[in-house]
Amino acid sequence: MISVKSISLSSDMEQGKIIISSDQFQLTIRRLCHQILENHIHIEDLCVIGIQERGVLLAERIRSELVEMLGDQPFKYGKLDIAFYRDDFRRRDTAIKVAATDIDFLVENKNVLLVDDVLYTGRSVHAAMAALQDFGRPRKIEMLCLVDRRFNRHFPIHANYTGMAVDALDEAYVRVQWKISHGEDRVLLFSGKDQ
Repeated sequence: MISVKSISLSSDMEQGKIIISSDQFQLTIRRLCHQILENHIHIEDLCVIGIQERGVLLAERIRSELVEMLGDQPFKYGKLDIAFYRDDFRRRDTAIKVAATDIDFLVENKNVLLVDDVLYTGRSVHAAMAALQDFGRPRKIEMLCLVDRRFNRHFPIHANYTGMAVDALDEAYVRVQWKISHGEDRVLLFSGKDQ
């Protein structure tokens, strides 16, 4: 795991500081997939589920890399919307954005790997675990994230697979940029005023 310890918000972060470059990004995806394969000998019992919306982009990359490594897709893959399971959805002043849930299988007695781009407070993962119960009772639920903001949890949730751990001040903001929308894959850290 790549680790960035105690990043201070300096003036060079006004445009965002690259904390995972394009080259590191692909290596990180590959490393995460190797770790998944090491821990899931019975890959046919694995369900990779991306949390809408940003987690789906990472989940699709993980899925694609695993298929390339394995030659086929013996595991299940899905997308999970958590909008109505969030603990703040009734407290919003604006309408919530709902994305599609695309899970055409049961997770009963399966090993579920929830995927999100950034693990911050743990609220999204908490909501995802609640939403997942509609599809059965998994044997085990694990979490994969590209960036883990370890010191900002509101729930006792941790990632089993982490691309990078970032220890930054609360006002800092991590943004994952994807090749399909930004021209290259990379992760940037911004000061709170630059969001």
